[in-house]
Amino acid sequence: MSISVDLRSVVDAIAPARTVTVLTGAGMSAESGVPTFRDVQTGLWARYDPMTLATPEAWDDDPALVWAWYQRRRAMVTAVEPNDGHRALAGWARSADIRVMTQNVDDLHERAGSTEVVHVHGSLFACRCDTCGRAYEPEVVDLDTDRIDPPECDCGGLVRPGVVWFGEALPQNAFAEATARAEAADVFVLVGTSGVVYPAAGLPHIARAAGATIIEINPHETDLSDACDITIRSTAAVAIPAIVDACTS
Repeated sequence: MSISVDLRSVVDAIAPARTVTVLTGAGMSAESGVPTFRDVQTGLWARYDPMTLATPEAWDDDPALVWAWYQRRRAMVTAVEPNDGHRALAGWARSADIRVMTQNVDDLHERAGSTEVVHVHGSLFACRCDTCGRAYEPEVVDLDTDRIDPPECDCGGLVRPGVVWFGEALPQNAFAEATARAEAADVFVLVGTSGVVYPAAGLPHIARAAGATIIEINPHETDLSDACDITIRSTAAVAIPAIVDACTS
């Protein structure tokens, strides 16, 4: 896929920027083959509605079912690799102030080499006790079963997935940091996000109000396109390396 925008406008916007903040969504990981929320529902999971598994109520009712489903999701993410977009962002950050935050719950940014990534919707790989909040790193297994007992914490609680479930608030510290990064941005880049999930979709508006130039990378028009100064109708794995090359050459 080619890029339909003159990259000179992008370079002109980024060249004087001290800080570039990047917010990525599902489109960022799509080219790596990360399954969507519903794509996990194959095989024995086909009879379950994912909307009913990602809730506090589901966890309270049947934690073994929910833990098994998230183990399946972790295994599917572990089986894929970061794409050229992930790697280009990580490389760019070695020579510029690039601050990455994501709506995705995968770990592809980190595996590509990005550091201090803010996960506004939590992470599949950052679990915690449902009682005391102690952090746990899960063992990734993919068993052909729809029930796996979650680990127990020393306090007697159960280790739960570290993602934001429907009906839960965003992690307070993570969203506060995301807001601070939006306010600090000279350029704010939206990558592969539909712009319909709030409050994360409000971050570019915060950046714009603070004076940032807003750049959108998405092959499709989104609910945020009208708020962007520059739109690039391409995918992350194509556009990001091209932008990084143009800005660093």
